[in-house]
Amino acid sequence: MISRIGVGVMALCLALYIVVVGQRAVLMLTTGEPIAIAIGVALIVMPLIGAWALVREMQFGFAADKLGRTLDAEGGMPQAETELTPSGRIAKGDADPMIARYTAEAEAAPAEWRAWFRLGVVQDAAGRRKDARASIREAIRLSRS
Repeated sequence: MISRIGVGVMALCLALYIVVVGQRAVLMLTTGEPIAIAIGVALIVMPLIGAWALVREMQFGFAADKLGRTLDAEGGMPQAETELTPSGRIAKGDADPMIARYTAEAEAAPAEWRAWFRLGVVQDAAGRRKDARASIREAIRLSRS
């Protein structure tokens, strides 16, 4: 719940930023100076890119949260098999065998979103955020088909 509030606050901040920068962009565009016009165009383009990125991240987060709640309700979330570090991560020595096992499960059932989501959760707990996001993206894609 706290993360959803944080996302809402960030979205509101981005909206405020877009409004303020949009006003500045209009001022720059109306000066008639070539450099100011170029800056005005940049001030229009950059917030749009930021808004697009925020929307994509929110879509990913909501979809991942939905799948996580579904899998947890089914009792299918991976359990901590080893002791976790104080930061909540899997110890490096224990991470590789767990990731290998969950990778094998996901590869054995390539059309099963639950296996890919479990792999993503384990990868995230091991500190492999990039791999975790790719696995969870695959789970989201599979759940939609």
